[in-house]
Amino acid sequence: MKETGTNRWVLGARPRTLPAAVVPVAVGSACAVGVAESFHWWRAIAALVVAVALQVATNYVNDYADGERGTDDDRIGPIRLVGSGLASAKQVKVAALVAFGVAGVAGATLAFAVGPELFIVGAASMLAGWAYTGGPKPYGYLGLGELFVFVFFGVVATVGSGYVQTGSVTSLMVIASVPVGLLSVALLVINNLRDIPGDTQSGKRTLAVTLGDGKTRWLYLGLFGLVGVTIIGCSLVRPPAMVAILGLGLAISPVRAVLSGSTDRDLIPVLGATGKTQLFTGILLAFGLALGG
Repeated sequence: MKETGTNRWVLGARPRTLPAAVVPVAVGSACAVGVAESFHWWRAIAALVVAVALQVATNYVNDYADGERGTDDDRIGPIRLVGSGLASAKQVKVAALVAFGVAGVAGATLAFAVGPELFIVGAASMLAGWAYTGGPKPYGYLGLGELFVFVFFGVVATVGSGYVQTGSVTSLMVIASVPVGLLSVALLVINNLRDIPGDTQSGKRTLAVTLGDGKTRWLYLGLFGLVGVTIIGCSLVRPPAMVAILGLGLAISPVRAVLSGSTDRDLIPVLGATGKTQLFTGILLAFGLALGG
């Protein structure tokens, strides 16, 4: 069924990827509990707006840039606005700029309240979001997408969310940013695993294309193992954080599907299950960290 109106823009924003924006803000804010003199809820909300807007903007840039290059013409998976003809490249580019604008406004309010250094962090995040698939030499086409996701949707977003509460960076924020980043990387890895055939044909050399199908599947499993190890690391600082291990139970089904050799459309529900694992594990981690603060 062809999507029209507002619904197409919601689907084009790729809601299943939004846990990658929600989790780091929740975890980073939880790290600030017991450290900050007072918890500022409005700053947490503003940080969430920044993270979600940047995620949506990056998704729209990906849609716009891949659509212009023809990469999405035969893609399997969530709807692509340009590739499916639901919107023009220009319209999606404007939507991306609007989302970046929302992130900029929310980020500016935090910068004025906390410090001008946040302007630099915000500018770097926007540039990274655009250059992922936009511009003449997108690094997402060079196998560097996972690194970008780990750094910006893991370390920067988590540490930044704690920083706006405390005005400082703690070791716990850095440690907690690692499982957050790894969960986001897992989401990208399963997305790129599904797209290996199309990306190979179009010349898009993602990490999955470079590693190949088999190694990418083991990478997916390994990421969840590392998440478990780093959750234990967080619990050494704040013991209640160990509750987040329960969230990894949701990874059993998608991991089995991946290791059994599921391909193409069979990996679409795996993407959704990975997002649920990311969200549930992240929220439990945030709960445990806040409880131990």
